[in-house]
Amino acid sequence: MSDDTAAIKHLEEVLALQKKAFLKNQCPTAEERKANIGKIPGMVLSNRDAIREALAKDFGNHPTATTDMVEVLGVAGRAAYVLSKIDEWIKYDKRDFDAQLYGATAKGEVRYQPKGVIGNIVPWNFPLDLSLGPLCEMLAAGNRVIIKPSEFTPHTGALLAKMIKDNFPEDLVTVVNGGLDLSKRFTQLKFNHILYTGNPAVGKLVMGEAAKNLVPVTLELGGKCPAIMTEGSVNEENIQNILGTKMLKNGQMCISIDYVLVPEKDVDTFTTAAKKMFNEKLSDYATSKDNTGIISERHLQRLTTMVTDAEKAGVKSIKLGGDVAKQNSKRQLPLTLLVNPSRDLSVMQEEIFGPILPIIPYKVLNDAIDEINEGERPLGLYVYSDDMVAADKIIDNTNSGGAAINCAAMQGALPSMGFGGSGNSGMGRHHGVEGFREFSNPRGVFTRAKGGEDMINAFVPPFANLGELVAEAAYKQAMGMA
Repeated sequence: MSDDTAAIKHLEEVLALQKKAFLKNQCPTAEERKANIGKIPGMVLSNRDAIREALAKDFGNHPTATTDMVEVLGVAGRAAYVLSKIDEWIKYDKRDFDAQLYGATAKGEVRYQPKGVIGNIVPWNFPLDLSLGPLCEMLAAGNRVIIKPSEFTPHTGALLAKMIKDNFPEDLVTVVNGGLDLSKRFTQLKFNHILYTGNPAVGKLVMGEAAKNLVPVTLELGGKCPAIMTEGSVNEENIQNILGTKMLKNGQMCISIDYVLVPEKDVDTFTTAAKKMFNEKLSDYATSKDNTGIISERHLQRLTTMVTDAEKAGVKSIKLGGDVAKQNSKRQLPLTLLVNPSRDLSVMQEEIFGPILPIIPYKVLNDAIDEINEGERPLGLYVYSDDMVAADKIIDNTNSGGAAINCAAMQGALPSMGFGGSGNSGMGRHHGVEGFREFSNPRGVFTRAKGGEDMINAFVPPFANLGELVAEAAYKQAMGMA
């Protein structure tokens, strides 16, 4: 029996187990939900060193600061925020109705009901943040959860499985590790909801398989996220923020800046400031402990080919941060700027997901807006400007999953702000109340007024007398509003 065969068998068994357990407790109390989520901060904090070690093994090199800020403290902070909001989120949402027709003592409300068993297919780039983060809202909504880590992060996946097993019963939360066959089977099963984070091509496959069972999906799919620098914004502070964001995970982030649109006259200013920044602060970046390794040799070769193809096409390339080690066992790369690459090159056709930053000159702001709108809708869009009229013009005339002004990627860091895509970059949201509602069934519940004080009988035969009188009165009222 292969590893995936055993993993598939385990997946099928635990899905049945969780479904059975859900039927026995379809509406956990607020206290039960808090107790479950309350395990998460201590779980990640107590495993800090093990998490650091696992990520370093999977990536070749992984900065401890990134591990701590995102995968440990970020997860703990998200859990703490959700804990502070559960009582508010689970309250019944009162809805308006016509008291004359339905009676003053009737009640209309939306009750957020747990969906059931949710499957979370996790990517390799943030293996704990994107497994345990959404878990907070899934548990807040009262669900049970099965997590499928990426096969590209085996050490972190194994650690996550142990952490979850040590803290949660299998019929509430569990982890299944495996390869491509397990991933395919995962999408074919009758979950009550699936969250997939990855790329659009696989997202379409996930959605297609889920549709066969009418399983709803949340898809977070990335895309080519642009940054626009308006007239007067090309300064050292903004350039450092753009390059700093690009270096986070060495560009291996779905809301990283994929390319930057710069006023034509300011391109040299941008590249000069970038060189200065690296010469003064990051001269050895390519081999430093701050440089996250590329996740695999295949991904490394893909990125190297992107740069090589651009250079062969005559594109000016600027490598920042020194040379890589001769024996590049950590799979590290410098940051490479590509000045005005042709739009038909792979670096402008595909999501880069690495330390390559194309710089695209534009003459007038409308040209930059048109450049963005000609492509697919990105997951994130970033505007750098002191002119809020211009910033709002860009935001109002483009479409993206999220956006930020005078910074990048921060819209994905706030536990209170719904996070997700639009169009090709995905659908649905997690984080915050939007995440709680995404993993809930908004169940409309109407309670009839007491003592027969309503007019509900007017809706059913025989319509003579009461029904016709009510219909006539309603018609006259509607005509008066027309």
